[in-house]
Amino acid sequence: MSIRTRFTIWRPLATAATAALLATFLTPAAAQAAPRESQPVYSYENAVREAVWVDTGLDGDSDGKTDRVAVDIVRPREPAQQGRKVPVIMDASPYYSCCGRGNESQLKTYDANGNVVQMPLFYDNYFVPRGYAFVGVDLAGTNRSDGCVDVGGRSDIQSAKAVVDWLNGRATAYTTRSGTTRSKATWTNGKTGMIGKSWDGTIANGVAATGVKGLKTIVPISAISTWYDYYFSKGAPLYDSGPDWLSDYVDSPDARAKCAAVQQKLVDQAPRTGDWTPLWTERDYVKDASKVKASVFLIHGMQDLNVRMQHVGPWWDALARNGVERKVWLSQTGHVDPFDFRRATWVDTLHRWFDHELLGYDNGIDREPMADIERHPDQWVTSKSWPPRGTATTTLRPAEGTQEGVGTLGLAKGTGTETLTDNPALSETDWAAQIDTSTPDKAGFATGPLTKDLRLSGSSKVTVTATPTTSTAHLSAVLVDLGPDTIRDYGASGEGISTLTDRTCWGVSTTGDSACFKETQAKTAAVDYTVVSRGWADLGNHADPGKGVPLTPGKAYTITLDLGATDHVVPAGHRLALIVAGTDKDLIDPPSTTPTLKIDLSRTSARVPLVGGASAFAYATEGAATAVPEATPLEGVTAPRTVQRVPGGAE
Repeated sequence: MSIRTRFTIWRPLATAATAALLATFLTPAAAQAAPRESQPVYSYENAVREAVWVDTGLDGDSDGKTDRVAVDIVRPREPAQQGRKVPVIMDASPYYSCCGRGNESQLKTYDANGNVVQMPLFYDNYFVPRGYAFVGVDLAGTNRSDGCVDVGGRSDIQSAKAVVDWLNGRATAYTTRSGTTRSKATWTNGKTGMIGKSWDGTIANGVAATGVKGLKTIVPISAISTWYDYYFSKGAPLYDSGPDWLSDYVDSPDARAKCAAVQQKLVDQAPRTGDWTPLWTERDYVKDASKVKASVFLIHGMQDLNVRMQHVGPWWDALARNGVERKVWLSQTGHVDPFDFRRATWVDTLHRWFDHELLGYDNGIDREPMADIERHPDQWVTSKSWPPRGTATTTLRPAEGTQEGVGTLGLAKGTGTETLTDNPALSETDWAAQIDTSTPDKAGFATGPLTKDLRLSGSSKVTVTATPTTSTAHLSAVLVDLGPDTIRDYGASGEGISTLTDRTCWGVSTTGDSACFKETQAKTAAVDYTVVSRGWADLGNHADPGKGVPLTPGKAYTITLDLGATDHVVPAGHRLALIVAGTDKDLIDPPSTTPTLKIDLSRTSARVPLVGGASAFAYATEGAATAVPEATPLEGVTAPRTVQRVPGGAE
């Protein structure tokens, strides 16, 4: 992945010209008085709390009436009384009643009149006093909304898009779920920012990809960019169930009674073969990146094994190609919200982001580095652009070593073959732990100890030519940093964090909605290696990524595996390794057979984005020792557990 777009000043030329003209007539004191940060000047306790039901125009549950989605609103009372309108921060979610939001699994609660008392997370507590409205939308088929959950499809996206339309005067809302009294959003200027983690952030991606007017920015956290890649990786199944299971998991009781047809469609059009169907096309937001008008502040854990880093690279690249203004945070965690791994900095940064994007404050955030990257637990670096200038794809090639399955990795083309037998009981941690030992389940290739640091930044691809002994075969490719380090233990239950008992407060509390949340700290592990990036594929998809075919035993096939994006420095003294193997336990499901695979090294390679390109690799490996280290087992993080099939529920 090679990105050259700079993080630029975002004010339209007309706005900048107006500001310059005003500055001509204002006194220096008046010019300096332009706000740079919204302040908590409005009452949260006396905020307006109300609910409306927005008509989506769809009849997903086929009851003869268009679906209405429930919209819970918390907004400051004073601006409307003063004739001023406010922008909106919105989180559209399927989890407000079934599963909860955030590290403490908060649910919406209501008073006797049906108005929201507790809105999960800190957004309303913090931003409403600062002059924003907060809107929590129940996706169709969940909580108090009509319709059916269709897992990222038209119903899901229209649930939220219709609300943006209503906020901008283009859709109809009612004061009750089934009544006829209409409600207009006269209190807002229509400027909307969407935020959310996992499924919620996915909805933000999908709504932005419609190009809806009024959506000014999105903040997708650990979010899906194409739903096929949540369930499959070039035909290799990542879970033993499909979107029908997920829909049933979050459906309201009313939706379960009405949505059998939608459920069956999710079964029929998402076959477990991993073949691409029109259902997946509808749920691919990357293809519509050219429609995105909103700016994007993307946050993702580089060790997220739920919504994996494959959702970052293609989406980020597509946004860059279409000139979308972008900012990114990449952490060492798994599926974790930045509120729980970098709290104070996160709240401050998000505050300034929304002030800039929704209030138009010139606070300088647009001139700051594009990327923040967690290099070590709680130790962050910045990058002016991401990937940084000078990053170039470099082709690295595996070669035979002195032991079977223990080879070298370099710039020169290799020869010969390596043989491995799929063992579904083993994972990437098992392979990496035995990288210097000949084992039947993997082939590993490593550089000698580097003499200079080597930075990977972006997405890698690994092309493998393999001859199977059976009609089905799955492949995994893993890049590994071999060397001692202390990293976040992303394989443990907290995925890199531990939750403490003390609380800190972020905003204003009421009796029914506390702004105080449990503190967290990094959960770390001392390791001998770090998995940097990984990818998977069904070898049967060699000719077409979206359609698999049976393999002919004894015939060679070539396929390219797409590895997740990363930003990682392999320090001097460490080694960079490539591992090729079969089933990655708990990360993909095994094939129906147990193949042995012969890997043709002359037709196998890794295309890796290196800062400085091939010359940087040559420089870092110049004079490196070539002797194979002593074959002692290496320690890594806790082996990846069977991850949730729910993107962000009950976190």
